[in-house]
Amino acid sequence: MTTLSQAYRDHPLIHLHHIVPLDFDSLRTVPDSHDWPHSSYDTLELPTNEDVSIPLIDMSDPNAAMLIGNACKTWGVFQLTNHGVPTSLVERAEVEAGRLFDLPMTRKLKALRAPGDATGYGLPRITPFFSKYMWHEGFTIMGSSVEHASQLWSSNYQPFCDVMEEYQKNMKSLAEKITHLILNFLKIPDDAEITNWLHSAGAAAAACSTALQLNCYPRCPDPTRVMGLAPHTDTFLLTILHQSSTCGLQIFRDGFGWVPVTPVAGALVLNVGDLFHILSNGRFPNVLHRVVVDPTRRRLSMAYFFGPPPDFCVSPFNNPPESPRFRSVVVKEYVGLKAKNLECALSMIGI
Repeated sequence: MTTLSQAYRDHPLIHLHHIVPLDFDSLRTVPDSHDWPHSSYDTLELPTNEDVSIPLIDMSDPNAAMLIGNACKTWGVFQLTNHGVPTSLVERAEVEAGRLFDLPMTRKLKALRAPGDATGYGLPRITPFFSKYMWHEGFTIMGSSVEHASQLWSSNYQPFCDVMEEYQKNMKSLAEKITHLILNFLKIPDDAEITNWLHSAGAAAAACSTALQLNCYPRCPDPTRVMGLAPHTDTFLLTILHQSSTCGLQIFRDGFGWVPVTPVAGALVLNVGDLFHILSNGRFPNVLHRVVVDPTRRRLSMAYFFGPPPDFCVSPFNNPPESPRFRSVVVKEYVGLKAKNLECALSMIGI
């Protein structure tokens, strides 16, 4: 069975080269390499007479399943409270992420992601698709974090690894619950391949494509000139994001422009990825999102990506029957398409 990290190694990015993050704490001005041009997305303004708030859903609500399905259909993103993930665990994970990014650059570079690899310390995977670099540093985990964590801390790495392992287990459990609710909303039958996979995923650690991305957006001397994370969609079924209290995440909504996802205490942000867009036959928007930078405070976030295993074939489900908008695609094939065509991968499997 192909693992997700193997799938990424088999499909290296275009224009792949070793990109070393900056030591942001040492900068007093924005270097040209990180000075972004004005974006056409910024020309749209939010109407003042319409509600453009991201849906906020209480998972203990008796109507939570319908609310989640409707949020996926209308927005492609929502915030979720009473989700069952212990607040103490989320706080411990954020502390450990902060401990990592507080390390001196010389130490962080010991775990620098090698060209072609998908785990370890480094810049966003989407970096080669843009002419400027992002005001961001990250650490990617697929499975165990021991290999890279032991390079960061010679002796005190086990607390980091233990917390990240527990966090991933809780995120996987939540992702399975939410995916089950969404499949029911789409009226996908129990004998469908995607439903059978989901039922088996809880018992087999290797039966999913999962990754945990730790993000740090350092404070910037001139945040209007930089981009924390460039506009993109996520690849897999769902992304579950914890964001710190510092604002920065925005989603793009047609006719409205960039809508801020304001942090809500105790809430997790969930958004639809490309594979759920395909599976829903386009009924669920794969939400375009970006991150802007704060001038005074750094922002931390932890994104958990969830989807079927790399060898799984994803097909549009039509209920009621309608013409499929996409051909079937194996997950690792789609990873390869997106590695070479970030913005055009979906159109390449369109019918």
